[in-house]
Amino acid sequence: MRKSLAIILALFLASFQAPAQLLCPMPKARPLYSMSDTVSLYLIGDVMMHSKQLEHDCEYFLKYLAPHMQKATFCIANMEFPLAGEPYTGYPAFSTPDWYPEYVAKCGADVFLLANNHVLDKGSAGLERTIRVYDKMADSLGIRYTGIGKEPLLIHRRGISIALVNFSYGTNMAPERLVPDVLRMRESDVQACIGKAKAKGADFIVALPHWGAEYILQHGPTQAKWASWLVDQGCCAVVGSHPHVVQDTSHVKGVPVIYSMGNAVSNMSAINTRLELAVTLRFAIDHVTGEKKMLEPQLDWLWCTLPGMLTESYATIVIKEWATRRSEWLNPSDYDNMMETLERVKAATGIGL
Repeated sequence: MRKSLAIILALFLASFQAPAQLLCPMPKARPLYSMSDTVSLYLIGDVMMHSKQLEHDCEYFLKYLAPHMQKATFCIANMEFPLAGEPYTGYPAFSTPDWYPEYVAKCGADVFLLANNHVLDKGSAGLERTIRVYDKMADSLGIRYTGIGKEPLLIHRRGISIALVNFSYGTNMAPERLVPDVLRMRESDVQACIGKAKAKGADFIVALPHWGAEYILQHGPTQAKWASWLVDQGCCAVVGSHPHVVQDTSHVKGVPVIYSMGNAVSNMSAINTRLELAVTLRFAIDHVTGEKKMLEPQLDWLWCTLPGMLTESYATIVIKEWATRRSEWLNPSDYDNMMETLERVKAATGIGL
């Protein structure tokens, strides 16, 4: 009996012996895909400060967008105003308080785009003061800006270098004296800027034009011509602003072109002006092959709510995060307006269909 128990015990323990006795040893683990690092740019449209906005606490303006701004490697915003000091004014000639761009930076913006038609609203003196304020913010908050002068802005992270080339079709006022001017929509100037980006070793060049006809949902022939030209110059993406509405998108020779993101936050209420886009560009480097590539852009629909609609102030929201929350609106009819506008603009632009 004892002998039988000993045999059974021996057989039981043998089942736990070293794997070397297995007939089919397990193969070494291999990665299912190559490891890569990704750098993301989160771009938003026209950040504005109309007179009515000055009457409200800006706390909610970008509150619901801030998590997305902060999550990105870099957040880029078009700042459509000068910081010319008091008295503060809205449209048609803006002068915005210094605390406003500080608020936008604290929400997550890293780069300010200054090449737009309103940055010279208060003339050369206004532009010079704007640059001084942003230079101080570069020291205190790490903000960078571009679109002034003829240099690209290079941003670096995780072994990837991206050049931003921001330019405008024009300004509402011309500079009265020789100051660092806006990079203007002239082929020779933009080409020189792109050339400097290449000379500095940029892996990718993103064109950020301020262009197009206002309030029109389709891009025009000048935009089409310039988009093709920018692609031929080596730009990997074109993301535009200025029309105050979302425009259609396309690919030109495989390069994505977002003709207009629309606004980011404003007091505008004209048809389609409250519907907006946020654009995420992602760049990856494969550590096995060393290949650097840009992934397909991600487009997210935004809506700028006016005071008394969702909150008591202005608030820009990501539509997909609020699409089932109609009951939370102070004025649910604005939810209906948002969804109707979304469907109308989708049909007109073809985005998301």
